[in-house]
Amino acid sequence: MHSLQTALAKTLSQRQASCLLAVLALTLAASAQTRTVTAAIDTSKTGVPISKNIYGQFLEHGGDIVNTGVWSEMLVDRKFFYPVAATAPNPPPVIGNAGGNPRFNRVPTRWWTPIGGAEEITMDTSLAYAGDHSPLVKLHAKEPRGFGQSGIAVRKGKAYIGRIVLAGSPGALVKVTLIWGKEPSDRQTINLHTIGAGYRKFPLRYTAATDSDDATLEITGTGTGSFHVGALSLMPADNIEGFRPEVIAALKQLRFGVLRFPGGNFVSAYEWRYGVGDIDKRPPIFDLVWHAVQPNDVGTDEFLTLCRLLGVDPYITVNAGFGDAWSARELVEYTNGAATTPMGKWRAANGHPSPYEVKWWGVGNEPWGDYQMGAMSLPQFELKHNLFAKEMKGVDPSIKLIAGGAMPDVMEGADQSRRINGQYVPDYLSPADWTGQMLLNCLDNIDLVSEHYYASGTQHTDMKLQKKVPIEPPLSLLEWERAPAVQVRAKYEHYQEYLKRIPALRAKAVPIAIDEWAYFGGNRDGYKVVPAYAWAFHEMFRHSDLFQMGALTFATATMSENRTEAVLNPTGMLFKMYRDHFGTLPVEVTGDSPQPKPTFPAGGDQPAINPGSDTYPLDVSAALSEDRKTLSIAVLNPSESEQSIRIAINGTKLASEGKLWRMAPASIDATVQVDKKPEVQIEEEPLGALPATITVRPFSVNIYSYPVQ
Repeated sequence: MHSLQTALAKTLSQRQASCLLAVLALTLAASAQTRTVTAAIDTSKTGVPISKNIYGQFLEHGGDIVNTGVWSEMLVDRKFFYPVAATAPNPPPVIGNAGGNPRFNRVPTRWWTPIGGAEEITMDTSLAYAGDHSPLVKLHAKEPRGFGQSGIAVRKGKAYIGRIVLAGSPGALVKVTLIWGKEPSDRQTINLHTIGAGYRKFPLRYTAATDSDDATLEITGTGTGSFHVGALSLMPADNIEGFRPEVIAALKQLRFGVLRFPGGNFVSAYEWRYGVGDIDKRPPIFDLVWHAVQPNDVGTDEFLTLCRLLGVDPYITVNAGFGDAWSARELVEYTNGAATTPMGKWRAANGHPSPYEVKWWGVGNEPWGDYQMGAMSLPQFELKHNLFAKEMKGVDPSIKLIAGGAMPDVMEGADQSRRINGQYVPDYLSPADWTGQMLLNCLDNIDLVSEHYYASGTQHTDMKLQKKVPIEPPLSLLEWERAPAVQVRAKYEHYQEYLKRIPALRAKAVPIAIDEWAYFGGNRDGYKVVPAYAWAFHEMFRHSDLFQMGALTFATATMSENRTEAVLNPTGMLFKMYRDHFGTLPVEVTGDSPQPKPTFPAGGDQPAINPGSDTYPLDVSAALSEDRKTLSIAVLNPSESEQSIRIAINGTKLASEGKLWRMAPASIDATVQVDKKPEVQIEEEPLGALPATITVRPFSVNIYSYPVQ
């Protein structure tokens, strides 16, 4: 190949030669895929158990991810951050959030509009219930005045419950009406008398008579005087402690180990104290990161309730951006302190007398990014991390701290290294190697190190040009599917360099938590990312001693949902299939078909060795169950053609009957959507003895499971 490359270079431009060679390489790879691969699995050679937290999920409390994606609230701006107005409100200006990314420049699409004249409604600051102001409505004896909100989704026969917080004159009659159609009968009204000068909560309950995606809630009054509305709430009556039951049902199937919250970039400007106490009194604030109103309805207690409902462990990231060590200390005390401590007493007063015993704590999010609220230099952040650790562990020494890291792949990919020391890819332990410096200077206060990646199948790092460039020609499907595993492998290789350079790290194990990861682009409800995510799993399993936590961005990306329904999408199905049917004790897999060399030169986010088992074009991972009574073999075929493999089992004997779980849709573009017939499923098939030759379908993920005799 080298001589051919030289000859081509003499007659073609470098770009033409590269493209031709890439096409030739793909052709050769395709021809190599026709032979049957041979592999061996040795159950006597085991690795560190795979943590259930590898399957973890991430929920960032920004935009609608939590407030409507998981929480049941049906009303927008229910505590009146914006004034009641006939036209869409103008959000505050974007200032420095996420680099001014336009995707964060959100304009409200639903809001409270006046009924009976806008001039009769003022935003009163003297009797504000939550936040800076509350609407004051001046009454007319006969003409209804007030406000309403449309765009509410209701379903026939379903009950809805809520409340309204009111204060008003003795002569006021307030009507709260849910309208689901154009006819006079298409509504239900609750009449409220004897309101009183002080704010009081009044319950609401409705049953819709038909389906509507544009129902309206109206609050109007007649009589004398005026009335204030402090807050409103409307939820389906079947909500589970405030959460959407269909979402709980979907996510609970995943048993994903750990759930990270509340951020993400969001956390660096988050005041946790705004999210506890009376849910209606919590002030609505403007989220400077996601550029959206944050009602603070889902706070610390609600998040921990969600974890209990899902049966997963909580992982809380504290604000190390604008936040301070004392606030982090108080949050640990709020969740883990005895009811006799100041914050524990507050927790008990809020209805939770027993400590939550939260184990996993992150100190800040992506502190290496200049876009981060409260960003500072690395030497300063090292001091800050150690201050946080002292205060947080001073409350509860048993907690585990996860440090915000960024290896050279991230510092290069986010273009942060160049601003620090002028290097596109930082040298190990240089001033721009954030993870390396944190491990050098904060090791005693780190239990895990956080790493993030967002894989791309359309761009790569050009070490000569010192920038990201488009991938030309486009990657084959197989190499596209490899991209997330490439990022995992790059982090593994970077960590090996730290082990060489930091003696103390060899004495104290600090595993990696990839607590944000995903594949950029594509259809969220599509199948195409499934083989890619399976490959990433396999690469983490191969290094289970190092990779001990994950958190997919976001948990809601495992579902297809609308405002009233939610089902697992192909990504969710994959997580469920591995969590349910793949083992926990990885065993050695060898083969006679090594993976090809990486497509691009090593450096930054490109590893020196391609990820994958020596079973090209397949990737195979195997593991015993915790009790060693079952062997599971995952065979991934990321190619567009059917493939075959012979697998020898060494170290044990398998039973004569087993099972196969498989994801293998007819099209790589298959989807699962709530309003359509699913095109992807987890197939279950009983098997006899493990076949001498296994044949797997194109772009399929297969888990074979056999009892061990």
